[in-house]
Amino acid sequence: MYSSVITVRTGSTPVVRDITDEAAEFVSGHGDGLLHVFVPHATAGVAIIETGAGSDDDLLRALDDLLPTDDRWRHRHGSPGHGRDHVLPAFIAPYATLPVIGGKIALGTWQSICLVDPNVDNPTRQVRFSFLAG
Repeated sequence: MYSSVITVRTGSTPVVRDITDEAAEFVSGHGDGLLHVFVPHATAGVAIIETGAGSDDDLLRALDDLLPTDDRWRHRHGSPGHGRDHVLPAFIAPYATLPVIGGKIALGTWQSICLVDPNVDNPTRQVRFSFLAG
């Protein structure tokens, strides 16, 4: 298995950050196998979605509707509503595994690999890419 970690700046607002290019560069030239993308954080996830057509903003809005940033959460340190960020990985897993064929990620036409980070308290994230040859 081959593995590498990248750092992604997410800033101070909730974000869906496309990391497809970084993942494609990581698997380039590695032949057939599996790419595993993992976010080692308790308040972020990985989603395979369309970006650039509003789906990324729709996802953030859906998370706000489903998991509001209010005072209902028992986990209360950090910014207001931060407890919801700790519930996020139950809805958007902190990992995804994708097929790689001929050194290219086998994504659908409009699919992108995205880091989903609603946590405004941490402006940078680590993402681990691992490649398992097939």
